[in-house]
Amino acid sequence: QVQLLESGGGLVQTGGSLRLSCEASGSIFRGNVMGWYRRPPGKQRELVAAITSGGSSNYADSVKGRFTISRDNAKNTVYLQMNSLKPEDTAVYYCNRVDYQPYWGQGTQVTVSS
Repeated sequence: QVQLLESGGGLVQTGGSLRLSCEASGSIFRGNVMGWYRRPPGKQRELVAAITSGGSSNYADSVKGRFTISRDNAKNTVYLQMNSLKPEDTAVYYCNRVDYQPYWGQGTQVTVSS
């Protein structure tokens, strides 16, 4: 039963790219603003990108110009294209609604080596 399934993480060198995917249950995804969050080691979870059902997006300053969020409403899936990765991008990445998070998925680990 799909709830929040994040995938696409991995180990990459500084300057590399990764594309994350998140399939969500319809009750979470449909019509809602969806976001990508991350939890760096020893730090709190933070929102890094968000996208409305219509495709308007916003980004944290730390990732602006490097990350691109997108969504496929037919597939209940949200994506995060991450380019020019830096060691400080190392974190577990999660997707979820922006307004309300009833539960969390397991996330996907992104590790950027220097």
